[in-house]
Amino acid sequence: MFNSMKRILAILTVGLPALFQTSAAQSTAANTVWIRPENAKSPPVWGIHGGIVVGLWPASLEGNIPGSEGGPRGLLRVGYELNGVIYLINYIAVEPLVDGDMEFSEVRPSVVDGKLGKLFWAASDTTGGFSPYANTTGVITHPDKSHPEVEELSVYILMEKFADGANPYLKLTIRSDKPGELGLQLFNHKNSAVMQRCALTATMGNYSRLRLLYLKDKVIDSRQLFGGYDDIEFAEKDPYPVSQMLRNKSGDPVVMAESNESFNQLASWPQSPPYLARWHWRYRPFYKLTQYWRVDAGGYDSSLVVRVNGRAKYWSGENADKSNYIDVPGGPAFENFELRENYHNGQQFYFGLSLKPAKELIDGF
Repeated sequence: MFNSMKRILAILTVGLPALFQTSAAQSTAANTVWIRPENAKSPPVWGIHGGIVVGLWPASLEGNIPGSEGGPRGLLRVGYELNGVIYLINYIAVEPLVDGDMEFSEVRPSVVDGKLGKLFWAASDTTGGFSPYANTTGVITHPDKSHPEVEELSVYILMEKFADGANPYLKLTIRSDKPGELGLQLFNHKNSAVMQRCALTATMGNYSRLRLLYLKDKVIDSRQLFGGYDDIEFAEKDPYPVSQMLRNKSGDPVVMAESNESFNQLASWPQSPPYLARWHWRYRPFYKLTQYWRVDAGGYDSSLVVRVNGRAKYWSGENADKSNYIDVPGGPAFENFELRENYHNGQQFYFGLSLKPAKELIDGF
């Protein structure tokens, strides 16, 4: 596998990321709903019109942004397509726990080039080495015999083995009848170390200024939960057990998060030099979205919890100089937003985006 990675490294260092800045993905024929690569050499982006989109480094979901290489490595880029335009909304990282030690896919160095971020790549099955291209257009199936019109797009996401021996991989799915939802199923290769947990965490809640966390009997406000915190580190509190999660009509545990701000407030940006120099944190979509996690009823155990942390200032890498940080307008917001559960091979999570406000989504979910 790593010999294949090293051969590709030479390509990566001669400007390939710039190629992907200019093209997010090619749609299939106009009468279909899917966003898929045209061929194996296209940028690695998959999704559905009017719904969720997922991509891998070095592809940028938003096209040509100066200085961009599609965002950090070691992450799934999760976006939303509306009216022909895709916007990046969040990232999802992979965080395996082995013998009490947790690794972070976006900040641990690659064994290929020593740069931060594990290499992720797509495949139509569980074999093959790294490529910066799509490798596969994805597989379309009909998962519901009672509704043969429903289609499901699936693709495998493979990644470098972690330093602690963890060797997980993902199967991503999007269903045509649930366009706002991304299925993420976790597996491990046979040579993987035993994982106590393998968290999938949405890492960029500050971008959407997520401040309201909806549980069964209460709404947690990040401004109150992290009130008074004004440092550059993450603020952490205890997780919430599955017993406190919402349930949808099928009995699935669900947790939702949204901004407390109106769209006009969310889209505004301070007009001062420190903020203008960090405009990539400005919220760019022309709509608000509710974000949520879900698990299937009966498909989880009592270890399932909701975990959030917070930040009062936007992330600025590992930089310890506080002058490189700017305050999140409006106060502390949730940054990492995730479900955690004891690992088992094949466990399934769903991450969703909806144009509906959380209260409206809860009523009809």
